[in-house]
Amino acid sequence: MAILERNDTNGIAHLVLNMPDKLNPLSDAMLAALQAEFDALQTDSTIRAVILSGAGKVFCAGHDLKEMTAGRQAEDGGQAYFKDLFDRCARMMTSIQKIPQPVIAQVHGIATAAGCQLVASCDMAVAAEGTRFGVNGVNIGLFCSTPMVALTRNISRKHAFEMLSTGHFVDAKRAEDMGLVNRVVPHEDLEAETHALAKIVADKLSAAVKIGKETFYKQIEMSMSDAYDYAGDVMVQNMMYRDTEEGIAAFLEKRDPDWKAT
Repeated sequence: MAILERNDTNGIAHLVLNMPDKLNPLSDAMLAALQAEFDALQTDSTIRAVILSGAGKVFCAGHDLKEMTAGRQAEDGGQAYFKDLFDRCARMMTSIQKIPQPVIAQVHGIATAAGCQLVASCDMAVAAEGTRFGVNGVNIGLFCSTPMVALTRNISRKHAFEMLSTGHFVDAKRAEDMGLVNRVVPHEDLEAETHALAKIVADKLSAAVKIGKETFYKQIEMSMSDAYDYAGDVMVQNMMYRDTEEGIAAFLEKRDPDWKAT
């Protein structure tokens, strides 16, 4: 049984964390499997959107603490292992935003520590009612510093620091209010609602979504003036696309566009 399953349907890749008996931890093997899939998706023009979910009762409970405890047994107390672990995790998380396809987290149960980081790293997220989110490392003496990076790029400073310093969970509605997830739906509708959102994205001109996603993450780190300069240049580039010209013509002529690109 694969620890990470992938199913492709109509241009949408569905990745499923498949270690339900261990609450889908981001183990060494899971990090490697996710990295391999994101590397493959980087150049996969047949896929236009990605859904990421977890099998069983929860989405993801974070890093595998048993593996981390074993890593501490090295002569250096685990320092080299932990540095490598968090570097690999950071690479995987940032890969989500580097691939051209929008990635949507389909979240249920709990998303805690690095699992919450995984939700925050995705481009969008849909959560089931009753889902709880937390960066709870502080409860065991480990401040969630790497999850903090993604979390603070999703929600306000004060909300993030409260979660990080108290270790308290927030429920799905609170997560939606804070901006960590896009919407909250009944559990029985979670899969359908997430797929519907993915289909909307997948039906757009993929070249436009690709250039838009790359621009979104680059401009957000710039000053406003630099962001406008950069985004303006990107829009000029986008306007040169044959399919963009066709899309505008189709809108003006009140017909469906005849896009040639996939």
